[in-house]
Amino acid sequence: MVVGGDPRGRGVVACASYEARAYGLKSGMPLTRAHRLCPHAIFLSGSFHRYGDASERFMAILSEFTPDIEPLGLEEAYLDLTGFESLYGPAKETALRIKQRIKDELGITASVGIASSKVVAKVASGLSKPDGLIEVAPGQERAFLAPLPIDKLPGVGAKGEKVLKGMGIKTIGELSRLPLSFMKQTFGVWGEVLHRHAHGVDNSKVEAALGPPKSISRSTTFAQDTLDRSFLKAMLHYLGERVGAELRAQGKQARCITLKLRYTDFETITRSHTLKQAADTDRAIFEVGCKLLDKEIEHRAVLVRLIGIGVSNLVEGRQLNMFDPWAEVLEQLNQAIDRIRDKYGFTAIESGSTLPLREVFPTEDGRYMLKTPSLSR
Repeated sequence: MVVGGDPRGRGVVACASYEARAYGLKSGMPLTRAHRLCPHAIFLSGSFHRYGDASERFMAILSEFTPDIEPLGLEEAYLDLTGFESLYGPAKETALRIKQRIKDELGITASVGIASSKVVAKVASGLSKPDGLIEVAPGQERAFLAPLPIDKLPGVGAKGEKVLKGMGIKTIGELSRLPLSFMKQTFGVWGEVLHRHAHGVDNSKVEAALGPPKSISRSTTFAQDTLDRSFLKAMLHYLGERVGAELRAQGKQARCITLKLRYTDFETITRSHTLKQAADTDRAIFEVGCKLLDKEIEHRAVLVRLIGIGVSNLVEGRQLNMFDPWAEVLEQLNQAIDRIRDKYGFTAIESGSTLPLREVFPTEDGRYMLKTPSLSR
């Protein structure tokens, strides 16, 4: 099974089942290549809002066992259970209880790695997939890591693996035996970190997420490159409305609005505009995005592959413009629209600008199912 979209179109693999991975499929691979390698796989479209809902429930379960949680994306997190043994028992018992909760309440499996450091716990978690649990006893970290291939060590990417293998280093144990001075001289600070991790040493603490996001954005890649202005503006309006809804849900306003375009030749540009006064209305976001889009199309009339819009420089609360008689009306209008969409779905009420999307995209759960939904944020 492959999540990513229609293999006959463009897009990349967001995730592949273990059966599909046996054929060489992996995240980030073009769907067309994935289909060539495994034509009998079942290809499914992504659904980011469903993943987000499941992630919130997943993190809520974890938070019941410790406040010390460091999320890593939607579906992974570090937990520090130090001091909670008297409440829940040994870490392994707690992990088994968490796994069962996740299975019972979310209907999905979870893999767990238990160790005295984050890096070893992450490696153990990866090796325990799917639906497993590996505990590395204190003092056994280096012995546990030693026989593993170097690509299992976090921080060793494809380029690093190629360089190390060119030096004859194939396992984490062989990497750990290299002198620290050589690692620092060859790889700099990264080499020093790799040397520590290869020995199972990681003194970094579990740190909670650093506050709310500093920006909000939504983007999507088109199934076919286009220069149709009405379609581009319809998509820009829809994405802008999604951004505006999230902005208002957080009780914030934005001072900066940014347009993102990727052309058919893969050149990617961003254009930003700073507002004189912070805003959170769909109208303000779309009008600025539309002006930036018109300017770029006039400057370079090239087929567009991806479009996105975002806001940044966020500020708390709302402040109406006393010189704009429509400001309060627009605020009340957006609040009414938000309430309708929260209850009946996002497409329950639409502006005329987004109506062209109905002819192109089906809807599900009150949202447009874009051609490459796994790439839409």
